[in-house]
Amino acid sequence: MVNEMEQNGKIVFKDENGQEDVFYIIEETRLGNVNYLMVTEDGDDSEEAEAYILKDVSKPEDTEAVYEFVEDDRELDALAKVFAELLEDTDIV
Repeated sequence: MVNEMEQNGKIVFKDENGQEDVFYIIEETRLGNVNYLMVTEDGDDSEEAEAYILKDVSKPEDTEAVYEFVEDDRELDALAKVFAELLEDTDIV
């Protein structure tokens, strides 16, 4: 996914087929020189919204940030703990 724009806590991605997906940034962090975003598709701050963690996989020659969903279970578990600390008031399942 390629980042099209980031503004007001909202980020729009365009996939390889040109389809746009809107995500709302809940939190961001940097670990081991890698940027991570916790996002949701629901901008209403819903209690039951699903959250996703995205990893910045941009290369130096990329003109826009390139993100991928974190799918590795070990990496996802470790990041969930980090984001849980950052968002102490929010339940992360």
